[in-house]
Amino acid sequence: MRSAVRMFLWAWMILDSGECSASLPEITDGEFIDECVRGHNEARSSVSPPANDMLYMTWDEGLAITARAWARHCVFEHNTYLKDIQRVHPTFSSVGENLWAVYPPSSFDVLKPIKSWVDENQDYNYNSNVCTNVCGHYTQVVWGSSYKVGCAAQLCPNGVRNFSSREGVIFVCNYATAGNVNRRRPYKHGGAGCSGCKGTCEKNLCRSQERDSQKSYNWTPDWDPAPATTVLNYETILVARPIALIVTFIAAYAVRHFYPDVFCYE
Repeated sequence: MRSAVRMFLWAWMILDSGECSASLPEITDGEFIDECVRGHNEARSSVSPPANDMLYMTWDEGLAITARAWARHCVFEHNTYLKDIQRVHPTFSSVGENLWAVYPPSSFDVLKPIKSWVDENQDYNYNSNVCTNVCGHYTQVVWGSSYKVGCAAQLCPNGVRNFSSREGVIFVCNYATAGNVNRRRPYKHGGAGCSGCKGTCEKNLCRSQERDSQKSYNWTPDWDPAPATTVLNYETILVARPIALIVTFIAAYAVRHFYPDVFCYE
C-alpha cells in the first residue's frame, strides 16, 4: 500500500513539476462573453439622466480578435493602430477602446474593470458635458451609437508595461462604432427610453435584429504578435490533467514492476 502511494505521489510530482500560470477566459468562452455584454448593457440602461437613443450592445467576434491581439503586447497604452481602421477590423469604419490592468492575476474579474470605467460617471456632468477627471472610459461604455463590443484578458508573466513589472493581467475592450467623437454628449436625453430610435425596446435600450446579429470573421490583424498561439482553457485543463496523471501513474507502475531497481526508498 505504501509503495502504491509513493508511486502515486511520484507520478503527481512529475506531472506537476512545472509552474502553472493563472488561466484566463478565452474570447470564445460563453460565460466571459455574457459577462462582458451584460456589464455594459446594465450600465447603458441605467444612465442618468436617462437616454432615449441608447442602442443595445452585443458581442462582435472581430472586435474581440482585435482586443486579444493588442492585449498580447502587454502594454498599458491605447492601440496604436486604431487610426488605421482597415488594420483593426474588417468592416467597421471606426473602433473605440478601453483598457484596464491588475495584479496579481488571481484578482482579475470581468466585472471589475467595467465597474471601474462606469464609476467615472461621478466626474462627468451630462448637462455641461464637462469632465472634472478621467471619464472617457465611462462615456465610451455609454456611447449611444456604439452597439458592438469585443473584449479580451491577457496574462502578462513579465508584467504590463507602463503599469507594473509584476505578473499581471491586461483587459482590453473594443467598441464599434467608436465613441468619444467631436466632444459630443454620449447620448441624447429627453422623452421615454427608446423614443429616439427604431426597433424593439429592452430595458431602455433599442434592439434590432439586424444590428444584434452575430458575424464570424476569418481574419487576424497583421500586427498580432502571436496569431498562432493556443492557450489551454479551463475545460481543456480539467480533462487533460486527470488523463495525463492516470497515464503517468500507469507508466510509473510499469517501470516499478519491470525495473524495480529504478526506485530507491529509504
